[in-house]
Amino acid sequence: MADFDSYVICTSPRSGSTLLCKLLAATGICGNPKSYFYDLSVAEWLDELELEDQGGSERETLEYIFRTVIAKGTLDTGIFGLRQQRRSFDFFLEKSAILYPDAKSDREIFEMAFGRTRFIYLTRLDKVEQAVSITIAEKTGLWHKAPDGTEIEREEPTDKPGYDGETIRRHYETFLDYDRKWKNWFQAEKIEPISLTYEALSADPIATLRHVLKQLGLDPDAADSVTPGVAKLADETNRQWAARFRQQYNIS
Repeated sequence: MADFDSYVICTSPRSGSTLLCKLLAATGICGNPKSYFYDLSVAEWLDELELEDQGGSERETLEYIFRTVIAKGTLDTGIFGLRQQRRSFDFFLEKSAILYPDAKSDREIFEMAFGRTRFIYLTRLDKVEQAVSITIAEKTGLWHKAPDGTEIEREEPTDKPGYDGETIRRHYETFLDYDRKWKNWFQAEKIEPISLTYEALSADPIATLRHVLKQLGLDPDAADSVTPGVAKLADETNRQWAARFRQQYNIS
């Protein structure tokens, strides 16, 4: 039995969180972690969960959403999994405070909502590569694919093709800011998360999965039957853009 009732993956885009979520879900023993609170409005939360607005108060609507999310993120495993992207984290806390007004801290909000909670901090050390990755994903519309080449997530392209140093720089600075905010939040809430990096996760997904399971008090051997379901997208274009960006902005 797990040592915790829930875990929260604290991260930012293009850090390997989709791979980690799919690995954890594939074990069958630690819930179904996803970004259930990714959007920046309660209406969008309802829409993503395919729920109809019941017409109640905001508190009643939030209670309805949280019940649904906990069920979807737990399944029959006994432990709830959640991915939190930094971009929408403050909005999540704002709405959660409506449900738990007596909470004395952000950490207590999580414990009131999800029980004993373990936090996982997943970051990407190379922010240039992270910024290049999200820029290419936005331009092409391809966000994730399976090891066999099957597209897992494809959206409409949002920008013209070709190198765009200014967009990469904007993402680069955003990702640095996200990391600072996560670290400051952990320190303020006196949280020591399970610390993971994209680099280690992508190099050995199963070893990383075993480590996380062990930290959650679950059987690490459950990782041995799991096959990674997400492939790396980086190619020669990524490498060329990263090198060009480092030279353009004098970043080592």
